[in-house]
Amino acid sequence: MELIRRRKPLHQNEIPPQELDDVDDKKTQKKIGTTKQKWSCIDSCCWFVGYICTVWWILLFLYNAMPASFPQYVTEAINGPVADPPGVKLQNEGLKAKHPVVFVPGIVTCGLELWEGHQCADGLFRKRLWGGTFGEVYKRPLCWVKHMSLDNESGSDPPGIRVRPVAGLVAADYFAPGYFVWAVLIANLARIGYEEKTMYMAAYDWRLSFQNTEVRDHTLSQIKSNIELMVASNGGSKAVIVPHSMGAIYFLHFMKWVEAPAPMGGGGGPDWCAKHIKAVMNIGGPLLGVPKALAALFSAEARDIAVVRSIAPSVMDKDLFRIQTLPHIMKMIRTWDSAMSMIPKGGETIWGGLDWSPEEGYSPRKRKLRDNIGQMSSRHDNETIKSKGQLNYGRMIAFGKDAEEKHPSDLKRIDFRGAVKGTNIANNTCDVWTEYSDMGVGGIKAVEEYKVYTAGDILDLLHFVAPKMMARGGAHFSYGIAENLDDPKYSHYKYWSNPLETKLPNAPDMEIYSMYGVGIPTERAYVYRQAAIAQCHIPFQIETSADEGNEGCLNNGVLTVDGDETVPVLSAGFMCAKGWRGRTRFNPSGIKTYIREYDHAPPSNLLEGRGTQSGAHVDIMGNFALIEDIMRVAAGATGKDLGGDRVHSDIFKWSEKISLSL
Repeated sequence: MELIRRRKPLHQNEIPPQELDDVDDKKTQKKIGTTKQKWSCIDSCCWFVGYICTVWWILLFLYNAMPASFPQYVTEAINGPVADPPGVKLQNEGLKAKHPVVFVPGIVTCGLELWEGHQCADGLFRKRLWGGTFGEVYKRPLCWVKHMSLDNESGSDPPGIRVRPVAGLVAADYFAPGYFVWAVLIANLARIGYEEKTMYMAAYDWRLSFQNTEVRDHTLSQIKSNIELMVASNGGSKAVIVPHSMGAIYFLHFMKWVEAPAPMGGGGGPDWCAKHIKAVMNIGGPLLGVPKALAALFSAEARDIAVVRSIAPSVMDKDLFRIQTLPHIMKMIRTWDSAMSMIPKGGETIWGGLDWSPEEGYSPRKRKLRDNIGQMSSRHDNETIKSKGQLNYGRMIAFGKDAEEKHPSDLKRIDFRGAVKGTNIANNTCDVWTEYSDMGVGGIKAVEEYKVYTAGDILDLLHFVAPKMMARGGAHFSYGIAENLDDPKYSHYKYWSNPLETKLPNAPDMEIYSMYGVGIPTERAYVYRQAAIAQCHIPFQIETSADEGNEGCLNNGVLTVDGDETVPVLSAGFMCAKGWRGRTRFNPSGIKTYIREYDHAPPSNLLEGRGTQSGAHVDIMGNFALIEDIMRVAAGATGKDLGGDRVHSDIFKWSEKISLSL
């Protein structure tokens, strides 16, 4: 017989089991809800960092797992077949290495490393301070600025600091990881047999004045010795010299130094260049200076920096969080004597005056991007740009757009020369001293009241706002036009980097090329305004509100002309177009000169990187047409074999407008 159990009756205050379970569930949910409310900002940050790291590692894995030919495959699928690199093309043609090649880097593209420093730089011995990852800029910015600056009196090493150029091809093959300078050219030359014994990177400390690179580091002597060794070890084949940017005027200085008698020169004799140099192939050479250097020395600005400064003045002008700002940058740049080598040369004769300029009438070219199959269409369609007023490139600095446009007779100018500068309380309170700290309100107003500065005024302007800097610069550089090149004073080294105050060597078999990009708006003149006069600020800034829109020459306070984005066509091309063309007083032996212009074509997609047809100042170093020209000359070709001049701009037309005694 089954036993039947009866359920025990519930006590009066006892909760039924089912209801007890419901209560437990509610408590659990309440705990979960309480836990969610404790989510903090730190948790969100941790999740965000974790998400970024995860995505980064996935992308890195996919990049390493991707076949090396995949980017080329995608590019060809979009644009059609990609042309072979020049090295492959010329290798297939049977070209071989013949003449040794010497690379001369420009300003900022050569790596610098620390050999001795202050306590804040512990652990950085022989680590790159310039070039590479620039890690120290973020880790210890003020220490970095201190070690990258030169002595404000001597223009050389500050006490207890020694920063020196990196040696070898690695000094300037890449400026930063993935950002090539000379690497593409070196790799293509290697295809036809070049190696380190036939290629030489003439690395130097680009911050120093040119003569001081010899005084401190014996750099000019090293270049001389290496060229002599390479020529001797290659069966007497003369060297092909390839300077880039400021390297062009540095090597111009070298050619005078090497033939000048010791102790000022290298003592190589008057025929040294004729015996050792086949060709000088200048890439983007600022032979007559660049207006960009004027803006950098005057207000530590260029077009892009001016836009940022107008948007975020508290970051750029103030010492926010003790990071690098414009006062730090200006103080550092003004100790680099090399920056003064690129101040525009030739005065109003070359660059124009209040009412004229060689580029007068220039209008931006309407350029169309490449279509899907990678072809260019409708090139060089010039259109007239209508401005409200007549803009004048000869007015390199104008305070206000109206001053840029007014007729010379309507300008009311008060001469700043000799003005009393006054005093400034910032002298004792600024952490970052610049020479503007000594100008006072009176000096600042005097600069603005002169209204317009031409190339004939800019030297006086810089002497007024930065007398210490210009006193150093005046001992190493000159910016005029020689009346009599046989005058003994021109044997001084301060004239050797100015092509208008020096003669080319007596080497009739040598060739000189001006190779540069065109088709990119390039800074030529500036509209300025006076910034708020306050402690520690730079008192002048580019007036970014002065603008004619995308179709005009005036954008964000900057007047642009044709060039490679840094060097105007006039500076890069005039000497080979006219000043050195044929037998002139600047070229008495009749060295042959050629102009090779490369019309800018930007990459059509990201997979093309910086492109193979770029005309930009640095990106042109990967331009296949330019690389092919250099390789052919290095393999024995002449300028005539290349086809002579290749011109897309109005350089010959503009050169004819310049009245210069030849």
